[in-house]
Amino acid sequence: MSENNRITELHPNIFWFKGEDTSSHSYLIRGDYKNVLIDSGVDRNFFILQECLLELKLKVSDIDIVINTHEHFDHLGANRYFQDYALIAAHRFAATKITVEDRYVTMYKSGDLNEPPLRVHLWLENRFRFDLGNYSLEVLHTPGHTSGSICIYECTQKLLFTGDTLFTGGSLSYIGESGSVGDYINSTSLLESRKINELYPGHGGISMSPEEDMKKAIMNAKALLKNDEKVEVTSFREVT
Repeated sequence: MSENNRITELHPNIFWFKGEDTSSHSYLIRGDYKNVLIDSGVDRNFFILQECLLELKLKVSDIDIVINTHEHFDHLGANRYFQDYALIAAHRFAATKITVEDRYVTMYKSGDLNEPPLRVHLWLENRFRFDLGNYSLEVLHTPGHTSGSICIYECTQKLLFTGDTLFTGGSLSYIGESGSVGDYINSTSLLESRKINELYPGHGGISMSPEEDMKKAIMNAKALLKNDEKVEVTSFREVT
């Protein structure tokens, strides 16, 4: 694992771009066939993201696919800089909210006076797969945080990109306007059946103990249903 202040190479050609302030992290996978960016982050974080790409000798137009893990603005606000060059992909439940500009759910507000509508070119379903040659990405629909939440499972190295579904330590993100605690428990229980070596969340640090984190997340979700004051909720929260 090699890193500088903003970029960490997690595996060969898999890079972690750390989000700042309210922005989510972004993950770049340089494939043999296509370059994939998982989550673009907030609009104002774009120039940091662009600098990270340039450091790896990539331009914005070199990104072929942007996958959004769910429909919240801190994960998709910078899509507008990529959508003329790349295919934007999201689960169909997220795509509907993004494309009709459902800002109650997405909480998207860029503040740009010439703001273009955000597009989604690929409306994903559960078990959709991206074959990149050196890596293979499988879409896992994991509703809970939002109805359109997905995790991306890299099959060869057993890596899980979780967006806001799972965090290191098993703390919970808040359940969004289209989300459900019951769905969250079910989604996380299904993820437990997968062999996962490393967990890459949308905020905070990465995890080398996914099994423990998933068990803790389910415990926290059940505690939330009981209004237990000891429930651990992450400080990473989308804000307008």
